Amino acid sequence: MSQQKQTATPLSAPMERPPLLKRINLQQYVVYLGFLAIFLFFAIVLRDSGFLTVRNLSNIVLQTAPATIMAIGLVFVLSAGEIDLSIGSIVAVSALAAAVTINAYGMLAGIAVGLGAGLAIGLVNGVLVAYVRLPSFLVTLATMGLFAGVARSLTDLRSIPVTDSAFTGFFGSGALLGIPSLVWWTVIAILIGHIVYRETRFGAHVLATGDNNRAASVSGISVPRIRLAVMMLSGGLAALAGLLYAGRLQAAKYTLGETDLMTVIAAVIVGGTLLNGGKGSVVGALVGSLMMGMLNNGLILMGLSVSDQMIVRGLIILAAVAVSLREKAR
Repeated sequence: MSQQKQTATPLSAPMERPPLLKRINLQQYVVYLGFLAIFLFFAIVLRDSGFLTVRNLSNIVLQTAPATIMAIGLVFVLSAGEIDLSIGSIVAVSALAAAVTINAYGMLAGIAVGLGAGLAIGLVNGVLVAYVRLPSFLVTLATMGLFAGVARSLTDLRSIPVTDSAFTGFFGSGALLGIPSLVWWTVIAILIGHIVYRETRFGAHVLATGDNNRAASVSGISVPRIRLAVMMLSGGLAALAGLLYAGRLQAAKYTLGETDLMTVIAAVIVGGTLLNGGKGSVVGALVGSLMMGMLNNGLILMGLSVSDQMIVRGLIILAAVAVSLREKAR
């Protein structure tokens, strides 16, 4: 009989380990590394142009506050596997509606009407997406154009001043404990958004819906309600952003929010939210929003034109989408 030889792996043989870059998922840190890289670049290149002054850095934070608020809503929408292109139009309509109402009936009525307008538009979007089952891209593309027209016709392209000092102080130009109100709004919105997204059943249902809506439905999650809720949340936060714009500028105009859509989408995707749903980060959206604001600020100080800034933002969105789709494919 032939004796079979048994081969055994020596105990001292090292176990095969994955490469370091695979063990450390760098994609989840891209936004932080990108933020640091852009900051260091501008700090060096623009060291004599006032980039590092407290006033300039504070302006970046204040200018990005409305976009950050919108980005929180978009994190929920994208995480649920949907998209909302109408947020810029909601900003304008809500700000104008609030301004007109404040001048006629006072601050509280203006706040209610402004926020109500955003929630109503979100409700329309949500019903069409969740129950009529139309694609969110087409629905919000249509409502984006529709309500952009409403904003233009609402006041015949005129700017509406907001003279209520209580409103402007509370939503934009005021301060509490020496900290601008816009910073307070950003901090509060980020904290609440992060807790809801990560620690509540609603947040878990949003992620489950975006990851696999059929499996979510089978498991007992009401997918239509989740879709309706995230669209209304996005509309409400866009309306809040409109109030912040009106408060800071002490006026409302149809152009408010007009150029924010690209910035907000870039901030959210760069911040780690997948374009196809199932994963996102509210804190990442904050860092992404600040990064986009810092990028715009630095490019202006470098003397680049608006068209050049749009090109740079477009390239960033392309890169972020590529990373997002690659992560979803894994």
